[in-house]
Amino acid sequence: MRTLAITQNITLDGCVEMLGDWFDPGASGDAGSSDVLAHVHRADQRADALLVGRRTFEDFRGYWPQQHDDTTGITAYLDQVAKYVVSSTLADPAWARSTVLTGDPVQEVRALKEADGQDVVVTGSITLCHALITAGLVDEYRLYGFPVVQGRGRRLFPDGYELPVLRLLEATSFRGGVTYAGYAVVR
Repeated sequence: MRTLAITQNITLDGCVEMLGDWFDPGASGDAGSSDVLAHVHRADQRADALLVGRRTFEDFRGYWPQQHDDTTGITAYLDQVAKYVVSSTLADPAWARSTVLTGDPVQEVRALKEADGQDVVVTGSITLCHALITAGLVDEYRLYGFPVVQGRGRRLFPDGYELPVLRLLEATSFRGGVTYAGYAVVR
C-alpha cells in the first residue's frame, strides 16, 4: 500500500493557511533557501502522485506552468508527476498528467493508496487534508516550519482532533531558520 503523506508549510502557531507573505514559492531557489529546496527534491523522488483540492490545483495551475525561467525545479517536477485533484465541479483539469477525482474523496483516496506506486503527497488543500485526517488515511506528516507567528488562519488539524502518538522520522533545521519535522502515524 502506498504512503499518503501530508506535506505542509506551517507557522510556529500551527497555521497552514497562508494569509501573509511568510512563504514565497518562487524564492525557493534563492541561496538562503537552497538547502530547503534540496530537501524538498529528495522527498519528491519518493512520490509519483500529487493530490490536491480544486482551489490548490487552480492556484498551482495558474502559477507553475507559466514559470518558464524556474530555477527551483518545481515546475519540472509538477510537469511530470501524476496530479490528482478532488473536485465535484472541475470538468477539465487543463493540465497534462492531471486526473479529476469526482467521487467521494475518502473512497477515491483510499483506492489511490491501494494502487501500485510510490508515495502520494497532499499539500495545501486544507479542507481535503481535514477530511483525510479524520478518515484516518494519512500515514505521514512532513512539516516545513517557518519562524513566523501568523496569529490567525486555518490549522493543519481539525478542531478537537487528537493523535495520541506520532513517531519522529526526521528533524532538520535549515540556514534560513526553516525547520523540517517528519512524523509517522502510529497505528
